[in-house]
Amino acid sequence: MNRLARSAFAVAMLAAPALAAAQGQPIKLYNVLELSGPIATAGTNYRNGVELAVKEINAAGGVLGRRLEVTTLDNQSNAGIAKALVQRAVDEGAFAVIGPTLSGAMVVSMSETRRAEIPNFTGAAAASITQQGNPYVIRTNATQLTAMPKLARYIKETLKAQTVDIVWINTDFGKGGRDQFLEAAKAIGLKVGADISTDQNQVDFSSAVLRAKQSGGDVLFAYTNEEESARLLRELRKQGYAKPIVGDTTLISQKAIELAGEAANGVQGQVPLTADAPTAAMRAFDEKYTREYKFKSDHNGIQGYMVPYIVKAVSERIGKVDPKAFAAAVRGTPILVKDVPGILVDTKFDRNGDPDRVSYIIEVRNGKQHVLATLPPNAPF
Repeated sequence: MNRLARSAFAVAMLAAPALAAAQGQPIKLYNVLELSGPIATAGTNYRNGVELAVKEINAAGGVLGRRLEVTTLDNQSNAGIAKALVQRAVDEGAFAVIGPTLSGAMVVSMSETRRAEIPNFTGAAAASITQQGNPYVIRTNATQLTAMPKLARYIKETLKAQTVDIVWINTDFGKGGRDQFLEAAKAIGLKVGADISTDQNQVDFSSAVLRAKQSGGDVLFAYTNEEESARLLRELRKQGYAKPIVGDTTLISQKAIELAGEAANGVQGQVPLTADAPTAAMRAFDEKYTREYKFKSDHNGIQGYMVPYIVKAVSERIGKVDPKAFAAAVRGTPILVKDVPGILVDTKFDRNGDPDRVSYIIEVRNGKQHVLATLPPNAPF
């Protein structure tokens, strides 16, 4: 063996133990989620879904022979705390960060995962999040860019409305949705009447409802967080508002329905994911989640459950656990339920990291979501 060969052999022998150790180490996932504060419902459900999927995957042998390890950190629904916790996750060797789901927190914290070149999953819906060219952001929720045109068409074409009033929450999430809805409404000739801004943690919605009643619009579109949505619905019923009330995911989430009680009945809207979807995969998930946590999952729990299965599917497709390669490979190639049952809904991520898949129009009846229609993905797989 010549000197060059001996040197190469020695390097290989030194590297082999380190490589073997790396291959046996857990794959670190960090939940940086809202377990307290105004949107604790969203973060708690998301965390539950992640942990349920991790338990299943590890019991089945892990990902490429490696266990998934989850660390959960409470960002307290606070953007500054979220940014600091994401930096901690990076410093501690996270393969991927999951969260925040609060749009404002995601906007300020995702620069940390970009700098570290690791995937960052989020349930935040603000359109701006995936419009910044960040190759490491992977959104599990529907983006406002695709959700709002569908809702505007539903209000105009199915509900036959000529004018719509809007009640929205003045946050990054609410403003982004409101702006996209206004643009979508204008494009199809749907007029906007009252444009009513409300605050996060607002308790009294009497003035907002009075303005909507005085406006005379055909339909009310409500876009606020879960807790505020429930308060708004109760006030609408209290004041005898009798026109159709339509919303997106937060208005008709399981938590909003529970908090609003009978006031939620009759409300309609679009959801990207629902545990009441008429599929075998979703029914199986619903049963497991309810058995584990003693309550029904909302769309956040479904998103959280999908994430570890996305990590598993894409990592096994590329044959390695590599954050940068993963972030590139997750875009453009469908992940199908027939191949990965844990994905729950056939999904393809576009070049921005936004998902394309079916969505659902639902109506609340007797405190439950009932699917009225399944809307197709934007492009066939």
